[in-house]
Amino acid sequence: MCGIVAYIGQKEAYPIIVKGLKRLEYRGYDSAGVALLLDDKINIYKKQGKVANLEEYTTDKNVSGNLGMGHTRWATHGEPNDINAHPHYSEDHGLAIIHNGIIENYDAIKSDLLSKGYTFRTETDTEVLIYLIDDIRKKTGMKLGESVRTALQQVVGAYAIVVLSKDEPDKLIAARKSSPLVVGIGKEGDFYLASDATPFVEYTKSVVYLEDEEIVVIKRDRGMKLYDIDDVEKTPYIEELEVHLEQIEKGGYEHFMLKEIHEQPTSIQDCFRGRLNAAAGRVALGGIKEYEQKIINSQRVIMVACGTSWHACLVGEYLFEDLARINVEVEYASEFRYRNPIIGENDIVIAISQSGETADTLAALELAKAKGATILGICNVVGSSISRITDAGSYTHAGPEIGVASTKAFTAQVTVLTLMALSLAHQKGTISESKYRSMLSELEAIPNKVQQVLDKNDQIEYISSQYKDATNALYLGRGSSFPVALEGALKLKEISYIHAEGYPAAEMKHGPIALIDEEMPVFVIATKGTSYEKVVSNIQEVKARKGKIIAVVTEGDDQVKSFADHTIEIPETDEHLVPLLATIPFQLLSYHIAVMRNCNVDQPRNLAKSVTVE
Repeated sequence: MCGIVAYIGQKEAYPIIVKGLKRLEYRGYDSAGVALLLDDKINIYKKQGKVANLEEYTTDKNVSGNLGMGHTRWATHGEPNDINAHPHYSEDHGLAIIHNGIIENYDAIKSDLLSKGYTFRTETDTEVLIYLIDDIRKKTGMKLGESVRTALQQVVGAYAIVVLSKDEPDKLIAARKSSPLVVGIGKEGDFYLASDATPFVEYTKSVVYLEDEEIVVIKRDRGMKLYDIDDVEKTPYIEELEVHLEQIEKGGYEHFMLKEIHEQPTSIQDCFRGRLNAAAGRVALGGIKEYEQKIINSQRVIMVACGTSWHACLVGEYLFEDLARINVEVEYASEFRYRNPIIGENDIVIAISQSGETADTLAALELAKAKGATILGICNVVGSSISRITDAGSYTHAGPEIGVASTKAFTAQVTVLTLMALSLAHQKGTISESKYRSMLSELEAIPNKVQQVLDKNDQIEYISSQYKDATNALYLGRGSSFPVALEGALKLKEISYIHAEGYPAAEMKHGPIALIDEEMPVFVIATKGTSYEKVVSNIQEVKARKGKIIAVVTEGDDQVKSFADHTIEIPETDEHLVPLLATIPFQLLSYHIAVMRNCNVDQPRNLAKSVTVE
């Protein structure tokens, strides 16, 4: 989950690398470091903590050079400290490496190198890899690129790496497997490397996304060459970025999370663009159009994801089964491959991931593909691994999401799943034409209704102030609002560090009700719909035990308001679309509570945005 960035060209490398690391800090912030090549010497500076710590440390250091690389770490092997921070030297300081991923067989390689007399300075698997590359180079006389390729043939695991050598001062070597890496091609012979395109979006829009087991050799003034791990040269496929600089900046907001919460009317609208036309009664998802009949004819659909994306899958399950009458199973991607699941050629597996790089989700897809299933993807990042491995899929078009706690990605994923469910239901004839058109109109109105909920920010901030010191919280919902309860609890846990649990409202009395007392805030989705009366009864059960009720209700609801401690009204909408509105108050509550508790909203402890290791 680490972030890596590198530069070779005519400009000073350090400012480019540090700015890039700040944009990649969402991937990890346990430590940061840079390696700069100057006068045939590799200067490495690294520091525990955030990129700001590195900047302070290098104030009086020589950071000159127009070739270099940087790293921001999410610790796996070895505790977060200065020594274990990347980059890492080879034993004689002739080579340096940065790495995102895990080398699974590092212990066996390390034992072999120890027997040859090598001495290790760190606890990391990455240091083992650079020592292996160096050992091969010295024993065989191979150039750097060939040494890297030979070493990677011995490696088991995931990696995105960049390597430089003081003996080849005009060259960068990079490679990837199961971890993202993109090359930016500048207009003046400059080249950039990074985990995603955000570090160099202001310098170039021309990019090459590396595929698994590809190696790129970049030489100053001589361009790049691309090879596979068997040394077969490949032709790079150059794409044009759609990301704009303003999308990855805060735009006047205090935090990226707050900005992204407030972007949801636009991000949902962008999901619709070219796909939804209520007046014409049309829904079209071009990416999966040719697979729609296969989905309808399938024995079942399996949705796999992790974290917030898993909650989106649960909403999708309700939508697909209720509207399209298609059998859906939702699986944690992290468990899917380890229980020998039954998958056949008639199954459809849909993977959902904001980044499109989630390691567990990719592993689940690989398994499903090997079993002959049709694999589809829903992700946000163009060119990501999931978008390339799947048979087809849809982008959410939510724009870059920098805050570690996902917000607009969730509503975008639910929007795409809603469009899919409606399209399938219409084709299958499982909903009436009038119901279909009514839902299209309601869906088209959602961005405006989301804005109406966002306009209640001041009220939600006040409610947040009443519960900022809570130690536990319970979130309740029924039907498609149950996943929203799970998502609300996750947000509170992630950024405020308050223990919270989400439950189906009726399950409360099967255990969690034992926790209820006058100190326990209970957040309930109690909107008008088929389960309304049942949820009201569940709320009364909480009140009878002196719990504090914060209810999300439909506009104009007086019944719940009469006995809830606080209510947050959301506009009336179709029951199937409530998750898109009900999640907004929970996002804002979590945000404000975290700010009031002085938590780092955008970079919560122990977390990273993109989980690219299992």
